[in-house]
Amino acid sequence: MIESLHEECGVFGIYDSEGAAESTFLGLYALQHRGQEGAGIVSTDGDRMYEHKGMGLVAHVFDEDSIARLEGKAAIGHNRYSTTGLPRVANIQPLLVDCRVGKLALAHNGNLVNARELRSQMEATGSIFNTTMDSEVILHLIARSKEETLDSMIVDAVQQLRGAFSVLLLTKDSLIAVRDPQSFRPLCMGVKGDATIITSESCALDIIGAEYVRDIEPGELVIVDERGIRSRKAFEPQQQAKCIFEFIYFSRPDSKVFGENVDKVRRKLGVVLAKNHPVDADIVISVPDSSNTSSLGFAQASGIPFEIGLIRNHYVGRTFIQPSQRLRDGTVRLKFNTVDGVLKGKRVVVVDDSIVRGSTMKKLVAMLRKAGAKEVHLRIASPPVKFPCFYGIDMPSRSELIASSTSVEGIRQYLGVESLEYLTIADLRSVVDDPDHFCNACFSGEYPIPMASGLNKSVFEDSAVA
Repeated sequence: MIESLHEECGVFGIYDSEGAAESTFLGLYALQHRGQEGAGIVSTDGDRMYEHKGMGLVAHVFDEDSIARLEGKAAIGHNRYSTTGLPRVANIQPLLVDCRVGKLALAHNGNLVNARELRSQMEATGSIFNTTMDSEVILHLIARSKEETLDSMIVDAVQQLRGAFSVLLLTKDSLIAVRDPQSFRPLCMGVKGDATIITSESCALDIIGAEYVRDIEPGELVIVDERGIRSRKAFEPQQQAKCIFEFIYFSRPDSKVFGENVDKVRRKLGVVLAKNHPVDADIVISVPDSSNTSSLGFAQASGIPFEIGLIRNHYVGRTFIQPSQRLRDGTVRLKFNTVDGVLKGKRVVVVDDSIVRGSTMKKLVAMLRKAGAKEVHLRIASPPVKFPCFYGIDMPSRSELIASSTSVEGIRQYLGVESLEYLTIADLRSVVDDPDHFCNACFSGEYPIPMASGLNKSVFEDSAVA
């Protein structure tokens, strides 16, 4: 995807491990694709809690000295991507607060659709908020709970939430995880020796040599402490609504999310795309990197050779400086360059995972033409994105989504390609296990949780799509 949608964040927690902060750093490094604006780690030695966070990529925020100061055998970490508003250090997670049960740190992946309502109610009764994130609402609800034990306080708090939340909490002597009953966002558990790890994707387990055990169940609360691992249900069973875009774009292809291998699903997407929308062409290329796997599936099923026609510059990150219009117009060339010898005189199938606004793809098509491509056929490994997401994706408003107001033929003409084909929702459902347990609201407009009247994508300046 070249017109980036941005995921909410990556979370990582570990308990009972020497060098917990170092493992958390490595886990966040593996989850860097889920958030690039800021990162943070909170650790505990059983007596005190330590924190370090900052703006930028994981490797820029942490160094050997800062990691060494994060003492203890348990830690949680967070990679941040904000939805709206300017990034700020105060909004970087984990959030660390004092309440009647002691110090409590929180890392949240998701987006709460009733956060504005909850925040307004609490402010009316004296609560003071220090950030502009909906994640802070969760901490306030926990702190205000009249339940006696921490796990009951957490259950009391999350039962008031509506929306997507995969949450990690750290106390001075425990690691706690809780997941919303719809299970919008991935969250899994692994082990390494005596250590227990809970994280967004299994690739973060691989980087530290841990073994994947299972997903955190929908609506499950897990407590890890010196007594071992305990679990309780925080919610009655509800219809699951796992985000299908995790397979299409967000998760790393080497991860297992929602119990399935991402690479396997993406290859199936490419295969179905090739079978249902064949084209007479000379080569297949991807828009690296998220469409690499689906492009391979397309090439395999179609018999058309896969080639490297675009090279991506992996050292182009997000900037907090608003560039000039001239620089904005050149962002496609900052990210990609064509391999002219591969493209010249060829009929090219370009496989991408999705189209958002269409403006960047239009520039990319022009680059392919300039490189000598004889024909450009575009195949998209998802249905048209017509509706915004309210559950943890930084997505443009509906008016900015080209497919919300333009037909496929209209988009084809705008992009200037010989042909354009998408997968259907039925195609998408055919490649996943339990298709009724996935959310496809960004394609269908069928939202699994009703939205509050007048609610926009983000209820605060920043949300936990961070």
